[in-house]
Amino acid sequence: MDALLSRLFSSEEEERHALDCMAHLLLLMAACTFVTLLFENVPYGRYATSRYGFPVNARLAWFVQELPAFLVPLCLVVWTSPGKTSLLPNRLLIAMYFCHYVHRSLIYPFLIRGGKPTPFASFALAVVFCIYNGYMQIRYLSHYAEYPADWVTHPRFIAGSLLWLLGWVVNVHSDHILRSLRKPGETGYKIPTGGMFEYVSGANFLGEITEWAGFALAGRCIHSSAFAVFTTVVLGSRAVAHHKWYLAKFEDYPKHRKALVPFLF
Repeated sequence: MDALLSRLFSSEEEERHALDCMAHLLLLMAACTFVTLLFENVPYGRYATSRYGFPVNARLAWFVQELPAFLVPLCLVVWTSPGKTSLLPNRLLIAMYFCHYVHRSLIYPFLIRGGKPTPFASFALAVVFCIYNGYMQIRYLSHYAEYPADWVTHPRFIAGSLLWLLGWVVNVHSDHILRSLRKPGETGYKIPTGGMFEYVSGANFLGEITEWAGFALAGRCIHSSAFAVFTTVVLGSRAVAHHKWYLAKFEDYPKHRKALVPFLF
C-alpha cells in the first residue's frame, strides 16, 4: 500500500495537498447536491424509478456499497506505515469512524427485512463515495492530523465525542425501530413510533447527521467537516422527503412531528 501511494504522490506534501483538495471538492459536491435535491428526491427505496438503472437487491446493495468505507481505511491502517496512529486523539477519531462503518457494512445489511431494490446508479454512486471518503478521512487521520498533546481533554473534543456517541445511539436505535415495524410476512408501510421518531420523521437520519457533526467537531479539520456537511445535505433531504410522504400517506400521522429537527423543522 505504501508503494502504491508513493507512485501516486512524490512527497507527503503532495498527498496532503491532494487530501485538502478532496475535502474542498466534497464541499462543492455538497453544494451541487443541495441544489439538485431541491428538484428531485434521492432515487432509492420508495422513490426509486427504472430510469436510474436496473434494480439491485437491497441487502446486497447495502453490503457492497458500504464495504469499501470499511475495507479501504482498514488497508490504510494495516498496510501502511504507522504514521500518527499511535497518538491517542488520532486513534480515538479513527475508532469513531470504524465503529460506524463496522455496523453499517458488516451488521446492518444482514438485519434488513425486505427493502425495495436500489437503482444501479444510486448503488454505483454510493460505492464511489465510500471509497473516496474512506480514503480521505482515514489517510488524513492516520498520517497527517496533528493535535495538541492534551486534545482529548479539550472541551471541543469531549463535546464532539459525546455528540458522536449520542448520534450513533440514536441512529442504531432508530434503525431497530424501522426494522421492527413489520412482522415476518408483512408488507407495506407503517408509522414509526418510539425513540426520536416521537419528535421527527427522519430519526435515523438525525442520528447519523449528529454522529458526523460530532466527529467534525472533535476532528477539527476540513476533511471531517466536509463529510459532515455532505451528510447533512443528503440525509436532510431524505428526512424532508420522508416527512412529506408520511403526511400524504397517513391521515393520522402526528401533526406535531417535525421532519428532522425536534420542535423546529
